[in-house]
Amino acid sequence: QVQLVESGGGLVQAGGSLRLSCSTSRRTSSNNAMGWFRQAPGNEREFVAAISWNGGSTTYADSVKGRFTISRDRAMNTVYLQMNDLKSEDTAVYYCAVARGSYSGSSQDNYQYWGRGTQVTVSS
Repeated sequence: QVQLVESGGGLVQAGGSLRLSCSTSRRTSSNNAMGWFRQAPGNEREFVAAISWNGGSTTYADSVKGRFTISRDRAMNTVYLQMNDLKSEDTAVYYCAVARGSYSGSSQDNYQYWGRGTQVTVSS
């Protein structure tokens, strides 16, 4: 079983930045794509960004393109989400996930392991 632990969430003013980290417990995840999702109160969980096993391919939700950047350090079994120019609508619990394969997209069905999430709150 792969365990994921997210960190880096917090309270930030609109226009500010945060960097989320997700550490995984097993080296196995280094050969899998990984993704970030988020869930705002009253909403369903939605896709934010994904990165391929080697970091060579990334995918973003339209709502975060140009503001968020996903990256990974395979040696450290860690994936990051740099979030810039944050908006109030980015307020949510952010989850990282390990995909079933080396490449993955936005479908949650493609992901097999999930973290417990970290809260991001953007004040306007």
